[in-house]
Amino acid sequence: MYVVDPIGKAFAYGLAENVRGDPLYLMPPWRGDVFPPAFPDVDGHFDHIGPDDPTFEAAHLFGSVRFTLDVWEKYFGHPITWHFQRDHDRLELVIQRNLHENAFMGYGFLEVGIHETPDGQVEPFTLNFDVVAHEVGHCVIYSIIGVPDPGTASAEYYGFHESSADLAALVAALHFDSVVDELLQASHGNLYTHNLVNRIAELSSNSQIRLAANPLSMLDFVQGWSDEHALAQPLTGAMFDIFVDLFHEELVARGLITHDQEDLSDRLEDSPDYFRVIQPMFDEAYAASPWAFREALVASRDELGMLLAETWRRLSPDGLSYAEVGNTLRTVDRMMTGGRWRTIIDVNLNRRAIGFVSAGPKIKPFGPKSHFGLPRVFVPARHGACCARHLRIARHVGTRSALTRSRAGVL
Repeated sequence: MYVVDPIGKAFAYGLAENVRGDPLYLMPPWRGDVFPPAFPDVDGHFDHIGPDDPTFEAAHLFGSVRFTLDVWEKYFGHPITWHFQRDHDRLELVIQRNLHENAFMGYGFLEVGIHETPDGQVEPFTLNFDVVAHEVGHCVIYSIIGVPDPGTASAEYYGFHESSADLAALVAALHFDSVVDELLQASHGNLYTHNLVNRIAELSSNSQIRLAANPLSMLDFVQGWSDEHALAQPLTGAMFDIFVDLFHEELVARGLITHDQEDLSDRLEDSPDYFRVIQPMFDEAYAASPWAFREALVASRDELGMLLAETWRRLSPDGLSYAEVGNTLRTVDRMMTGGRWRTIIDVNLNRRAIGFVSAGPKIKPFGPKSHFGLPRVFVPARHGACCARHLRIARHVGTRSALTRSRAGVL
């Protein structure tokens, strides 16, 4: 892979139009002018580049992608093969500064835009690890389970994609020692506090794009759904709850909290008294053994990573459902642990009604956040006619409308 900081790149890759108004699908490589690239030192490293250096963004973007891939290649036990390798031998990482509130993985490219704060400050997403790692997560899913046929891709497939990308970023972030240390120092092991790990793509001290710890269940979508990012939340929430329970199991196994304290935490999980009762318990336990808490967190992180990797590799993209994801989780648990985590998995999936009800119909037209309008969904026409489908959509709804939709999506 390589980084491009383009000069004069007016449009993001994906759907655009020519001077006659005909739809086009813009793809890498960028052949125009570029700003000077980041260069390594004599040992091949980039850590000599300071934050004020114009090439720092490029170095940070490249490093974030490589780090995330390293994490997930560890869990899968093999290199991640690009889903676009038929047409592109390398991934083009693009610093697209006119791409507002967006970043996306596409066919041979990862483009990263900017976030504007309420006071008008510009914060490049190249420097937001969660944002970049989320997009790498999309690529991991495409590479591991494949790209669906447009005619058989379900609503829950797209929700699964967004959930998995969020979880890929969460697990990757927990491989930074500084993140683990800050998380434990702030929460004392109570992972349901608002913290830098469950606040996915943190934008400020009190703002984030999504919360991994969220209250949504599939019952909220029985009557229908309008956005796959929202539809992802029950699955993300269930997996985060599973992670928390794995952590609690590790704490009990190490004698850091008691079985009674773990049971109390489970009983009060949905209670307004949870933090009032549980936080002092964690404060006391963490103060007694902070390093042991750290070891327990790292162990549960790796348990979650292996559980996800082994589940993802067994899924098929066509007609995918959350029920299938849940059943595969149970199969993987039986294979990995002999079923030791079965109760944890069942309780947390059941609380979100995963496997009991399915998402209803789409109740609104595809809007600016729709995954269906983003260019990463589509592959060149000679591979499943996906791009041909995209162009038919463009002609049906109007090229300018489709162009706006492809640019205005979220992570």
